Amino acid sequence: MSLRITVIGTGYLGATHAAAMAELGFEVLGLDIVPEKIEMLRRGEVPMYEPGLEELLHRHVAGLEGSTGRLRFTTDYAEAAAFGDVHFICVNTPQKHGEYACDMRYVDSAVTSLAPHLTGPALVVGKSTVPVGSADRLARTIAGLAPAGEEVELAWNPEFLREGFAVQDTLHPDRIVVGVRSERAEKLLREVYATPIAEGSPFVVTDFPTAELVKTAANSFLATKISFINAMAEVCEAAGGDVAKLAEAIGYDDRIGRKFLRAGIGFGGGCLPKDIRAFMARAGELGADQALTFLREIDSINMRQRGQMVELARQALGGGPFLGRRVAVLGATFKPDSDDVRDSPALNVAGQIHLQGGQVTVYDPKGMDNARRVFPTLGYAESALEAVRGADVVLHLTEWREFRELDPAELGEVVAARVILDGRNALDPERWRRAGWTYRAMGRPTA
Repeated sequence: MSLRITVIGTGYLGATHAAAMAELGFEVLGLDIVPEKIEMLRRGEVPMYEPGLEELLHRHVAGLEGSTGRLRFTTDYAEAAAFGDVHFICVNTPQKHGEYACDMRYVDSAVTSLAPHLTGPALVVGKSTVPVGSADRLARTIAGLAPAGEEVELAWNPEFLREGFAVQDTLHPDRIVVGVRSERAEKLLREVYATPIAEGSPFVVTDFPTAELVKTAANSFLATKISFINAMAEVCEAAGGDVAKLAEAIGYDDRIGRKFLRAGIGFGGGCLPKDIRAFMARAGELGADQALTFLREIDSINMRQRGQMVELARQALGGGPFLGRRVAVLGATFKPDSDDVRDSPALNVAGQIHLQGGQVTVYDPKGMDNARRVFPTLGYAESALEAVRGADVVLHLTEWREFRELDPAELGEVVAARVILDGRNALDPERWRRAGWTYRAMGRPTA
């Protein structure tokens, strides 16, 4: 008999995981406590923009024309418990309000809601990013609440999804990490991931703490790399160097690599900032806070980039106040191929300039609705051309392909001044200069 899978939490991670499991051939039941979200998913609609996800849902959601019918949704924990052999916990773990630590209430609630209904053998698998030590605690909770007792086990299987590539990352992961306590749990997870394993995805078996640490360690390393090149951009500004050429030169060293070495306004989103802060908080609780003090500086460099972009814009306008000056901002999401504006550096910069009196107009290919909800007082345009109309300076803050392909000459016809600040070091300076623009980017005063 084929395994049946439930996915608890149908946000960004859960909706993708549920659709991908159906694509891999499993019968899947997705659960969420928000009825509106479930209704949306039943119609094959996704509550966020993620390339390829809606097509995947349409291929598998029961009741949709031409679908396999392998994917259904519910709000009922008893139904989920009766249905599934393997239960994936995919709920959100945000930063606690007013502190660095991770808010575990959604994970705790999912476990305590599911466990009392588990009357037969089952494997509960955590995918949410949690502080190290959580799996051990949750295993004890399940043991105390599940009627099936020792026949219910916990495993930890961190997610490594990149927004914009989540479907690909789930179906063809670059590694699968599982923290398990028995051969049975390992065997079940090998069955779940049989297709990607057969395709060559490495399968790494660890204990609980290591599995929990892998995600936060990976995100901390990426954050470190981004903040490192941004620190080098600050030095290049002071010394008259070119950080893009610097990054190219050090990137040829295969010990360093070229990825994540593009200087700019820094990282944001729902993962990196909160994960490194939660990691610091948990290290402090474990008495190992000195090991991660460097992450404070990583966080600090990252946040500083936003203020430096505002300063660069002020300089571009002659160094005076923003009051009454027209500023166009290309980009609102924290990264391209996403509609996610959580902790978005682009929106933060736009907001800072607006609060200092600038007339800011924003355009983003996918993030407009979410941006309006977060910052309703900003101006919004329906296209890049409309956003830059009459602008005294243009800020490129999210590296969408659409922005890289803009025609500088066409934009030059409608702006008040041909000045562009590239906050992502992603545009071609020569192309813009040939069209009569003053091009400036962080860490490239001479470029």
